[in-house]
Amino acid sequence: MKPDFDRLFQALGDPTRRAIVDRLAEGPASVSRLAEPLKITVTAVAQHLHILEQCGVVRTEKVGRVRTASLVPDGLTPLERWARERRSMLEKRLDRLADVLGESE
Repeated sequence: MKPDFDRLFQALGDPTRRAIVDRLAEGPASVSRLAEPLKITVTAVAQHLHILEQCGVVRTEKVGRVRTASLVPDGLTPLERWARERRSMLEKRLDRLADVLGESE
């Protein structure tokens, strides 16, 4: 299955969602705990989490009345791979440029 990079970049382009991902990097948290420092409603956090879930970055689980969110271990791997491939291509181009410039000396 090919990752939907547009959706992933759009999801992570939002500062609130990045803050949620940063917080969840420390460990799972309830929706209400995520809402406290962000000073937004639990409903707003749930909407942000839904978008992150659609991208495969976050998973939520409801036990009783408490919904807890956690990061998906490999949720950001497609993004990491994409960035690494672009960096590799750029480094190869820069190496070729350095070779050409070295030949002209």
